[in-house]
Amino acid sequence: MMTRSAVEIRGDVAAGRTSPSAVCAATLERLDRQAGRFNAFITVAHDRARAKARELDRDPALAGRPLAGVPVAIKDNICTRGVRTTAASRVLEHHVPLYDATVVERLEAAGAMIVGKTNCDEFAMGSSSEHSAFGPVRNPWDTGRTAGGSSGGSAVAVATRLVPIALGSETGGSVRQPAALCGVVGLKPTYGRVSRYGLIAFVSSIDQVGVFGATVADVAACLQVIAGRDPREATSADVPVDDYIAAIEGGAQGLRVGVPNAWVGAGLEPGVRQAFTDSLDVLRGAGADLVDVELPHSEYATATYAVVVMAEASSNLSRFDGVRYGARAPHADTVDALYSRTRALFGDEVKRRIMLGTYVLSAGYYDAYYLKAQKVRALIRQDFERAFERVDVIATPTSPTTAFRLGERLEDPVQMYLADAFTASANLGGIPAISVPCGFAAGLPVGLQFMARAWAEPVLFRTAAAYERLTAWTTHAPSV
Repeated sequence: MMTRSAVEIRGDVAAGRTSPSAVCAATLERLDRQAGRFNAFITVAHDRARAKARELDRDPALAGRPLAGVPVAIKDNICTRGVRTTAASRVLEHHVPLYDATVVERLEAAGAMIVGKTNCDEFAMGSSSEHSAFGPVRNPWDTGRTAGGSSGGSAVAVATRLVPIALGSETGGSVRQPAALCGVVGLKPTYGRVSRYGLIAFVSSIDQVGVFGATVADVAACLQVIAGRDPREATSADVPVDDYIAAIEGGAQGLRVGVPNAWVGAGLEPGVRQAFTDSLDVLRGAGADLVDVELPHSEYATATYAVVVMAEASSNLSRFDGVRYGARAPHADTVDALYSRTRALFGDEVKRRIMLGTYVLSAGYYDAYYLKAQKVRALIRQDFERAFERVDVIATPTSPTTAFRLGERLEDPVQMYLADAFTASANLGGIPAISVPCGFAAGLPVGLQFMARAWAEPVLFRTAAAYERLTAWTTHAPSV
């Protein structure tokens, strides 16, 4: 049962071939037995999942809802009422929210069962899911390697088929990069497409909720449910939600696929380069037109992204001071001691970003760093706008490398940040992007990324689904 996609599970529930309680029981049994091997979950929501399953069982009319009986995992920086939400940090180790994030509300209204909260980099700051107060997430294809980050636990939950759908969050590639390294589908929607209400803030001008799925259809079905305006969240856009499920039926014939050869030409592992080249050949053979495009400022995306996220992280994380909520250091006799001892609970990567962010926002350095980064961000966005006048989507590798070894980059933050070399530009530009499995290199998954203009998720789903049908990479799963 649990090797089935979300679309298949929902169909089985709707037809009466299985019950939500049966799906829930099978999911929780496998989760309890296997998740610890990869450290993918921080909290398992047994009671909440079972209660939802019983509710669905009692009312047969609910079986027709879009995700009825589908088990879903939620990244642990997305609030869940009554279920611990830690952001993988000691600062929020015992934090139990009093409300659900909008995406959680919408999932459960659609019949989904929330089965647990997944491990991640602390406050979503990282590219390897090693910066967690609860230990690193392990890649199911090789447990000595990273699962990617920051949403590594959600990627592993889907890769091991514990759940067919999981939510993550995206700031610089935190859904797409772990999706690529774990061999699953990962989507970053257009900024404003999905409400951020209940997502613990890291970089407010970039953060958003993203989706992992076993298939492109599963991701489309999930986005169909969670997308749309939310009056409680100021950055959610009042833009009509398209029919994403219908969009996957189109093929590759006639698609104009941009390839920024100058940008992706250097820094790729040989196996990643070969998988990417083979993917382009598949698309060309299916009738897509490949067009060389220029994104001249994307080479500065990683540096620009680093400045912006550190500055906003410094501002956003100032709320964790031991006064309002979260951990409070004991035996502090002064306000300064309370602040410093409480904030000492942050991990090393979070401290690094707060300090650097405070520096680039300080008097005398704001113009040289943060303001300049915002100007380059505008140039990156303009590059995309010009490119999309000529093409429907842009294709790149998702990550320049396959999964690297645990601990390999912890002492070299620059190399860690370069894991987002091909993903961060889409975040800075606010455009949607999706990663789909496209092969293996030395036994490890490789991801293919498609990017589209803002609000053009349908063309992303069309392209990704067409590629998925032409290959069999999404059918591969690690042996667990």
